[in-house]
Amino acid sequence: MDDGRRPERGRGLRHSTDWFALLGGLLFIGIGIHFIAGPRPDPLPMLAVLLVGLAVSGLVALTAKAARRR
Repeated sequence: MDDGRRPERGRGLRHSTDWFALLGGLLFIGIGIHFIAGPRPDPLPMLAVLLVGLAVSGLVALTAKAARRR
């Protein structure tokens, strides 16, 4: 039966943010908007932007993981 109590908030399971997936997804969205909105960019510089962006995302993810372990 219902005893009238409401479930407590904030007591569920918490998970950590996946920074690589978040930043990588934002990078792909930004590149996609750039391809759609403007004139067609050269593929080689866009590949460089993609690789540097993914490297920065990985670095942020590793830094966050190391900070979380402390």
